[in-house]
Amino acid sequence: MSIVEHVVLFKVKDDTDQAKVNMMLNGLNGLVSLDPVVHLTAGPVFRTRSPISNFTHMLHSRYKSKEDLNSYSAHPDHLRVVKENVLPICDDIMAVDWVADNDPLPLSLPCNSAIKVTFLKLKENVNDEVQGEILGVIKGIKDNVSGIQQITCGENFSPARARGFSIASVAVFNGVNEMEGIEGNEEYVNLQKQKVRDYLDGVIVVDYVVPSSSSSSSNL
Repeated sequence: MSIVEHVVLFKVKDDTDQAKVNMMLNGLNGLVSLDPVVHLTAGPVFRTRSPISNFTHMLHSRYKSKEDLNSYSAHPDHLRVVKENVLPICDDIMAVDWVADNDPLPLSLPCNSAIKVTFLKLKENVNDEVQGEILGVIKGIKDNVSGIQQITCGENFSPARARGFSIASVAVFNGVNEMEGIEGNEEYVNLQKQKVRDYLDGVIVVDYVVPSSSSSSSNL
């Protein structure tokens, strides 16, 4: 199985009424009932760790194939929620899609799971060999940083809304405390950052916690 990761970041307008935000999140989370969806969660961003990012909300979902993602994207219910509940209150949206390098289990994430999403924009002169090395660094993190339950990474295959960010990863923790515990591996993490820093033109890191209102599909 080649699981497809789909992450969307939203910037809700500053003066938006909370009721409209709730309608957006309820509409997005309701899409978990669509047949192609394996997992879907949408909610407020817990923390943004990048100065170039001011996103307020995030959606993370999973599919069993690119075709299933396309079916979800084109589904009338998805198009309706985006048109009626998302676009009117958001002034910035970014999305990245990638095929996971492993089969993350469980596919659907329980409430209160903490997620760290990282997007990397590579410099123009970076070749495929270096890109492979960067992916290798990301893959090695799980074996060297305690507390990570899942980590997937890959190359973005939907460039239209990715703004040049071509590599993405998602790391899953049991909760916020476990995610914060990554700071205890600061020496190792900093070493890995040094390995890739010279090849990067931009980084976005967003922390997210699966809210209790999120649901998971039974189509497993």
